[in-house]
Amino acid sequence: MKVYCLSGDPNQPCLVVKFKNTTIMLDCALGLTSALAFLPVPLVYSARLASLPVWKPKESSVPPEIKAACQELRDCAGEPFVDGISEFSVPETGLLDLAQVDVILLSNYKCMLALPFITEYIAFKGSVFATEPTLQTGRQFMEELVHFTERRPKAKIPNRWKNPELFKYLPQHFRDLIKNSADWRQCYSMQNVKSSLARVQMVNFGEKLNLFGCVELMAVSSGYCIGSCNWVMQSSHEKIVYLSGSSTLTTHPKPMEHSPLRESDVLILTGLTQTPTTDPDSMIGEFCLSAAVTLQNGGSVLVPCNPSGVIYDLFECLSAHLDNSGLGQIPFYFVSPVADSSLAYSNIFAEWLSSSKQNKVYLPEEPFPHAFLTKNGRLKRYSNIQDIGNNDFKTPCVVFTGHPSLRFGDVVHFIELWGRSGLNTIIFTEPDFPYLEAMAPFQPLAMKAVYCPIDTSLSYSQVNKLIADLKPRHLLLAEKYTHAIGQRSDLAISVEALTLTYRRGQVVKIPVKRQFEQIEIDKKLAAQLEPVEVKPGVAVVTLTGSLHLKDNKVVLKVIKREKWLLILF
Repeated sequence: MKVYCLSGDPNQPCLVVKFKNTTIMLDCALGLTSALAFLPVPLVYSARLASLPVWKPKESSVPPEIKAACQELRDCAGEPFVDGISEFSVPETGLLDLAQVDVILLSNYKCMLALPFITEYIAFKGSVFATEPTLQTGRQFMEELVHFTERRPKAKIPNRWKNPELFKYLPQHFRDLIKNSADWRQCYSMQNVKSSLARVQMVNFGEKLNLFGCVELMAVSSGYCIGSCNWVMQSSHEKIVYLSGSSTLTTHPKPMEHSPLRESDVLILTGLTQTPTTDPDSMIGEFCLSAAVTLQNGGSVLVPCNPSGVIYDLFECLSAHLDNSGLGQIPFYFVSPVADSSLAYSNIFAEWLSSSKQNKVYLPEEPFPHAFLTKNGRLKRYSNIQDIGNNDFKTPCVVFTGHPSLRFGDVVHFIELWGRSGLNTIIFTEPDFPYLEAMAPFQPLAMKAVYCPIDTSLSYSQVNKLIADLKPRHLLLAEKYTHAIGQRSDLAISVEALTLTYRRGQVVKIPVKRQFEQIEIDKKLAAQLEPVEVKPGVAVVTLTGSLHLKDNKVVLKVIKREKWLLILF
């Protein structure tokens, strides 16, 4: 058994498993943090961004080709940024032939954004499986990303800045950010999204899928988000578990299932918390408190966010907190090209929600409070900022909009609009982007910045307890998970199972060998058998037959007379 690691970030995973003559891809996430290397793309002309000077190396004498490459970089507060459309880190394509992948298993909507690069850019002929909420929410994420990146296309596509000779002149942190930029790609098109998602076949939790008669696939709830799942891959005598983004916290998705994950030969682990030193509950409390203080002082709150996921919890918790604080009249604005579909789908996926949310449907009530907020006019949704009329927009208010990277989307306009006032606050809740790096090209900013990362993924202590309960024989995980963070020895994976690690571009051999194979006995041969009882309850029989292998099934059949003659003579 071999595992190919095609991603360098375990929170944006892409792995390929070769097992029993099958090739299975586990997730195909898109690395979005690469966008931090680029300048923001404003909705309207920005004199400030347009007047930024060319970034220059500290060295006084540099070769002409380096000077030419620097023309594509801009200097903002001493930091270099690429003046171009954002590019993204795609899974490794040179490690194996991805056209040979038999099936792609998707665990949640955050781990499928690179799917069009796999299905539309290479000769992929396999199958793709995901739950219905994962498919529909992933569609929203892709459509929003395409909409943002295509909104203001650049006349020229810079590429000289990728010259490896330039890297040694760059600051270390920027060099680390762009070190794999040769493999970065511009975003796909809307047609790519439609063609790619048309290939996805929807599955339910607990539904068993047969792959070529070799492997049985099953999705089980992971508790991370609506429709998120872990995957169990099982043959007659081997069992592999893929543990992706999971959560044991009580939130709006269906709870995590444990029993199907136990006693596996291999447990592949990805998607642990990106904020191990913070607690999601305390972060939501801090978010609500910071927003309330800003609003009480007459300022507005800007929340860069994704169009689905934690945003539903933010609507619920913040509205309740403001009601208790005497700020129930404060309006919420949700600005996204997929705002309508996001709110609509969240209320029709009742069977994928926690029991408390499901019970509301049978009352009948809407499972999420944002439906009530929309009906009474407190939560207003718009596809883009141009749709907001002057009479519709009132301040102070709370605006939820994308993109969390602050490099494209309506959030860029709001920062330009509100950034010069110290009364306003921008609150970061998405853990995927370092907030100081996200804000760097907007500095200096007068508006306050609050970092409240809300990550409900498994913590290190939770996953250590979980692995002890699941009892896998082998554990495969990212190399970074085995190293303690800072001086905290508790922030690392430490288990009794045989542990193997992976990193981008590496092929890991798992010491799981096929020792047995299941064989069926044909009915005709079985009818000829006459077992002899050797002791009470135990009977034995000798038999002779011919093995037939077809569609990965082995059947023992009666030997025909012609073959007996060949054997005897």
